[in-house]
Amino acid sequence: MALYPLTALAILLALAVYFGLGAVVGAARAKYDVPAPQSSGHPEFDKRNRVHVNTLEQLVLFVPAAMLAAPVLGDAVAGGLGLIWTVGRFAYARAYYVDPKTRSLGFLLTILPTFILFLAAAWGAIRTLLA
Repeated sequence: MALYPLTALAILLALAVYFGLGAVVGAARAKYDVPAPQSSGHPEFDKRNRVHVNTLEQLVLFVPAAMLAAPVLGDAVAGGLGLIWTVGRFAYARAYYVDPKTRSLGFLLTILPTFILFLAAAWGAIRTLLA
């Protein structure tokens, strides 16, 4: 990833967001009295926990797609898509905490960059095989 520092920074920022959302879950666990190992209990805790779990589900797609797409799209584009992904996660979390039904924009800002990165990575692999 040394050749793609902006993409690396975007991935690290995404991981920092995930870490921060984990801290939010920990604080909510204490605030809403949801003892470990319970994974639900209070609706406000459940929202925060679900955002954290969903972010992990999205990271599994985003991180490898970003790494594989950076050589195809270039560092600035892949890194920029990673930044949009992170903004999407913040929008998703904020909306979900208020009302889960309003999470659509945040989800779109997360899944669209991932999809573009995935397609670019696939195109790069196919193009290399055909060359």
